[in-house]
Amino acid sequence: MPDISYGFIGLGNMGAPMCANLCAAGIVPCVFDAAGTAERAPAGTIVADDVAAVAQQDTVFLSLPDGRIVASVCDEILNAPGRTVSTVVDFSTTGPQAAGEIGAALAAGGITFVDAPVSGGRAGAIAGSVTVIASGPDEAVAALSAPFEAVGGNVFHVGVNPGQGQAVKLLNNFLSATAMAATSEAVQFGLGHGVAMETILDVVNVSTGQNTASADKFPKRVATESFDAGFAMALMTKDVALYFDEVQKSGSSNKVGTTMTGLWNAADGAMPGADFTEIYKYLRGDSDGETT
Repeated sequence: MPDISYGFIGLGNMGAPMCANLCAAGIVPCVFDAAGTAERAPAGTIVADDVAAVAQQDTVFLSLPDGRIVASVCDEILNAPGRTVSTVVDFSTTGPQAAGEIGAALAAGGITFVDAPVSGGRAGAIAGSVTVIASGPDEAVAALSAPFEAVGGNVFHVGVNPGQGQAVKLLNNFLSATAMAATSEAVQFGLGHGVAMETILDVVNVSTGQNTASADKFPKRVATESFDAGFAMALMTKDVALYFDEVQKSGSSNKVGTTMTGLWNAADGAMPGADFTEIYKYLRGDSDGETT
């Protein structure tokens, strides 16, 4: 099997640790970040001056804030002089429609697109335990087994069409957002009856109400008042809004989605710059614009 060269664009909260895990697995990418590559590049990577330089690699990974930026970067890749990239893999959360459009544009330029959003937050990205939710051609996804295993403890191939990975990622984040908000209200109800938070969580986490918020976010981020999950409220709000928009298009039930969208929009507006676990503070009534 011929050697494959790799590139990585986007070295933010998620991208930098995922890229570092690729390096730790012996997969050394050529990297670029518009916010400053040298300052963000993990040790051992090859620092590029621009997107065009990364487009000289065989496979390029993206970890970027939203679909608009992903589309812009993919346009730069398509127009890079002498590009040799044959596969683009997007770890970002863009939404199904954007993923479909990006995939079509890349396909028209002869580039295979693998839609592969991840779940697990910054802690998972650092630990190399994120869930990779891939959709794309069977052969292309199979060829990515080594880098996917390097960044994620769980890898799922959910479909062959760009956007299917996004759909699963959005419904997962919607469930995470709902669990975080509902658990915040439920815990405050229990506290109001004089029951300690630790006791509430002990009961819930061996009972039918157990969820990701009660089992992980509350013991580690809320009970400690650290609110440092490393995932911005603005990003969760964006994901919930994307979910809402896509459900509206699909015509499936959106009653809970409507409520959650309104709640997260209001919380994000009241607490700019907050961590998403600070929805607890918003629902507690102490969102005065001050965040940790």
